[in-house]
Amino acid sequence: MPSSILDEYLYPLLAGNRIGCRNVLNNRLRMTENPTSLYYDLLWPAMERVDNLYRQDRINKVTESMASRINRFLADQLQRHLPTQEANGKRIIVLSAPGEPEELGAQMCSDLFESRGWEVYFIGSDVPNDEVQTLCGQLRPEILLIFGTQPQGAPAIRQLVDRIREIGINPTMNIMVSGGVYNRADGLWKEVGADLFAKNAREALAMAETAEQRVPEPPRTGPSKKRRRRRRPPLVTNADKN
Repeated sequence: MPSSILDEYLYPLLAGNRIGCRNVLNNRLRMTENPTSLYYDLLWPAMERVDNLYRQDRINKVTESMASRINRFLADQLQRHLPTQEANGKRIIVLSAPGEPEELGAQMCSDLFESRGWEVYFIGSDVPNDEVQTLCGQLRPEILLIFGTQPQGAPAIRQLVDRIREIGINPTMNIMVSGGVYNRADGLWKEVGADLFAKNAREALAMAETAEQRVPEPPRTGPSKKRRRRRRPPLVTNADKN
């Protein structure tokens, strides 16, 4: 999509102009045969642009908040136009960090996975880790997608991943992380123990559809010993300063 189209959308978006944004989206929707492209080429890059502007202190909180809610409102409208494929028999649980932009990214991921035939369970943010673990055990999804973690939330995600692996919940399930601090801190996804990392929704979908089942770690053999658990070092990244 030409950058001028994105710029045309950003102008009313940053002004909090819902009608202007809706007009841009509807005009583009009439011009395309593939509504999915509007997620990848308009709403997603607009979401990223707003996030970057806010983190760089180029827009204030009220502008960021209005823009995020407009994007989410239009994503709700666009979702009805997405093509649908037959069910593929796969399940995904989508978890997000707290915050409107983070839930927006997770919601768009959920919409796109559902469009491709996945059975999607979007649980949003602020869900206790033990309840996430229980749901993973009940539904046994192929993927647990954690979207938009903020720097201060990375230790909690590592605790969640460690606990899921430690007690053997759905051992073939892949844990994927995307967006947020993972896009800004190289290798952090490995530090939290994830199996997969995707920068955006397009990568997440492509990766999930080609990923093989996770191979569980083999059980230890021999006499059991009470071992002292090694404490992992705290997560410290350059993104913590952003």
